[in-house]
Amino acid sequence: MTIHIGAEPGQIAETVLLPGDPYRARWAAETFLEDVELVNEVRGMLGYTGIWKGHRVTIHGSGMGMPSLSIYVNELIREYGAKTLIRIGSCGGMQESVNVRDVILAMTASSMSTPSRGIFKEFDFAPCADYGLLAAAHAAATAKGTPVHAGGIYSADVFYDERPDLNEQMTRHGILGVEMEAAELYTLAARYGCRALAVLTVSDHLITHEALPADERERSFGDMVEIALEAAFA
Repeated sequence: MTIHIGAEPGQIAETVLLPGDPYRARWAAETFLEDVELVNEVRGMLGYTGIWKGHRVTIHGSGMGMPSLSIYVNELIREYGAKTLIRIGSCGGMQESVNVRDVILAMTASSMSTPSRGIFKEFDFAPCADYGLLAAAHAAATAKGTPVHAGGIYSADVFYDERPDLNEQMTRHGILGVEMEAAELYTLAARYGCRALAVLTVSDHLITHEALPADERERSFGDMVEIALEAAFA
């Protein structure tokens, strides 16, 4: 039991999926896992452990933004022994070749700053995904027929961005999408010798301004969860 996670020892699996929204964690656990057990509800951040195809899996909310995710990932790794951590969430598309409903696998995650920035000082650390997870997720998405893109993303500090000049440069340099958590997840995984990946559904688009209707999000996000689970145990 930690400050932010009320699970008892042994209740958290070594493989953890991390949606930002705790209610999405509940939906994913009830939809994809068997023998589901609620293992955390401290501060309303829900976490569930269950079985997927014979494998123990925890699906735990991480909150919105890198500072929130950093709290949960630090505690999941240091106190509960998590070894594989996969973010499952939404992102905004930033390339014309990327469509709403597509899945992005984040090879790298650029950022202006992260909670770990103070450790590196003047050094620009390049957070990246675990290649084994990335390759397995790409294979799983291809097998499902889900349109998938692998490349760099941007982890933003703010949701309501007012830097069109920065967005223009990111698009120019091939950034596929923008979200708010992966850069810190990858940094922590590197620090503690764990595996990490961000599997992201494009829910809206910064160029075309298209957005995924609410009634279609569940089906599209379901593809993302299945891809993450297949990759974790490939």
